[in-house]
Order: sequence, then structure tokens, then C-alpha cells
Amino acid sequence: MDIIKGRYQLSEEEIKLINTPIGLRYLLGDKKLNVERAIRMARYEYELRGLQAKLIDMQNWTINEGKKILILFEGRDAAGKGGAIRRVTAHINPRNYRVVALPRPTNLEKGQWYFQRYVERLPKPGEMVLFDRSWYNRAVVEPVNGFCTEQQYQDFMGQVNEFERMLQVSGTYLIKFYFSISKEEQARRFHDIQINPLKRWKMTAVDRRAQELWDQYTLYKEKMFEKTNTKNAPWIVISADSKPEARLEVVRHILDYLPYES
Repeated sequence: MDIIKGRYQLSEEEIKLINTPIGLRYLLGDKKLNVERAIRMARYEYELRGLQAKLIDMQNWTINEGKKILILFEGRDAAGKGGAIRRVTAHINPRNYRVVALPRPTNLEKGQWYFQRYVERLPKPGEMVLFDRSWYNRAVVEPVNGFCTEQQYQDFMGQVNEFERMLQVSGTYLIKFYFSISKEEQARRFHDIQINPLKRWKMTAVDRRAQELWDQYTLYKEKMFEKTNTKNAPWIVISADSKPEARLEVVRHILDYLPYES
């Protein structure tokens, strides 16, 4: 490490960090030596681990106090919602959380009250539920892609704030995240998915039209914020061009919002 120290003029803290197992893994894992990235990623992973330990304390509080935690993850396709959810749930007790990622509604569900299939999956006392996309599909994805009528869209926009108010009155802690990425970053991530044989399954027909419909998504996103960014249920916008920073910000906000005791 003396060569690295001389070439990169590292601080003592950076030298210690790069010599940890995590630092060495990032340093030696790349084909080309990238000390700055190794230090950055090691710092990220150590901070994430500390936050994840606090999430365990938070979950114990949720279980012991019978609290109900509901977290919505919304945002453009490939914005990193799934990766953030995996970091939140990585070390907590799987018996006391659920991740909900609903498929397209069945014919039966299409004939029901729109919120019904979401109500059936809300958290029970002592449980945390994370929605990887939620009822807000009807605010953006469905109208942009023609999956709902204008009347269905208007009905949803007229009901959603009262629906969320009722959830909170019933004792549910509600957190709404929106992952925001640039058009260029979305295009780069789509390219990475398409050339990776292990990730191609993630690319859907809706994803393939996302760049073409970028402006329409922006229009409906802004309408959603204007109508549903309420005082009791505000949107937390996560700048998601950097996945590590976005993941840390999500966990930090969850821990800051919930009044748990460690």
C-alpha cells in the first residue's frame, strides 16, 4: 500500500479504509486500479451496515409496540427502487416484513374498487410492508400508457388523499418515496440491462417505451406531486442517479421519520 499512498496522497483515514477487507475487495475487484472508487464504495458500505443495524432496532420497536409501517417506492423505470428495497430488508427479520410488487390486475380485480387489492396487503400490527410500486400506478404509469380511462384517473386523484388520511388515522406510518433520475441515466441503465443476459428479464414492454414517453411521464408526475404532496403524507424525492447515495438516503429517512427507540 506504500505505492498507493505515494501516488494518491491518501490521508491516514483513507489508508486505514483501503486496508480493510471491504476496501481491499473494492480495490482489487476491478480490472483497473481505481483507488478513489474503492474508498468511496468502502465508505458507502460501512455507512450502510451501520444504518442497517439501526433498522434492526427499528424493526424490534415495530414488533414490540405493534406498529404498522407502510413504505411506497415510486419513480421512473430503472430508477433503483428494487435495489433500495433490498438494502432496507437485507438484515431484518423476514417474518415481520413483506415486499409487495403486484402484477397486472386480474379481470376480477378490475371490477373491484381500485384500492381493494392494495388494502388486502396493508401491514398488520408489528409489521412493515414495502410496495415496489403502489396505487400510484394509476397516477402516472396507467394514464401515460393508456391502461386506464380518464374517468378512472380522475376518480383515483379525487380519492387518494382521503384514502391515505384514513390509513394514518388508523395508526399506519406512511412514507412515500419517489426516485428521480435523469433521462440520460435511465437510458444508460436500460442499455446495461439489455446487454446483460442475467438482467434482460427486467426489461418490459412499458420499459421499452419509457424514453419515448419521457415528457408524458414528467407531466403526470408533476400532476401527482401537485395533488398528492400533502402535509400529512408528503413525497420524499430521492435523487437516484447515484444508486449508493439514493440507498443511504432512503434508510436515513426511514430511521429519522419513525420514533423508534434503540
